Formats: sequence, C-alpha cells, structure tokens
Amino acid sequence: MIPSFTSETSDPDLDRLLSPARFYEHPNDVLADPTLELAEKRAILSSWVSDACAVESMPSLRKPPGMPAPIPFDVIMDALHRLDSENLRASGSNGDRKRGPGSPALDA
Repeated sequence: MIPSFTSETSDPDLDRLLSPARFYEHPNDVLADPTLELAEKRAILSSWVSDACAVESMPSLRKPPGMPAPIPFDVIMDALHRLDSENLRASGSNGDRKRGPGSPALDA
C-alpha cells in the first residue's frame, strides 16, 4: 500500500476497489494481486482505461485519483490483454464462447 494514503472505510477490500491507486502503482500490481478476482481486476483496469482516455485539455482527468502521473493507455490495455490470456489458459478455452444449456444455436 502507498503509505501516504489512509483507508476511507473500515473495509480494506472495499477501499482497494473504490480507490485502487492507494494500493496499486501500476497495472502489473493489479494483475499480481492474488486476493482479487478476475472481475475485480478487470473493473480496476477498466476504470484506469477510462481515466487514460479522458479529455486531452484536462490532464488531471487522465490519471487515476491518487496517482502521481497518468498511466499510459497502452500499458493498461496490455495488462487487460494479459488478464484475458491468463483467463483463457486457466479455463482451457480456445476463446470461443460456449453456449449454456438451453441456449439457442445461432444460425448465420
């Protein structure tokens, strides 16, 4: 955890999701955290992508709150791609979405 910040709630897990810049300095830190689920990692990285794409004329909007500098868009996207790749390997999937039971077949 970055020492200059303190938690806003009494729940550190909630703080980590609400203010990830307090706990993570780089997208790789998010990927490496074994306490986060896939959806939580994706939510944090996606919020950083949103910040990275904010208004050009407003640099303060292009960085996650609490971060010393904006995180480059490409760095965050690389982390999201690695997250997807790791998830596909872990699930043994080839990337095709599988239909659930009772789902209709899609004909072209």
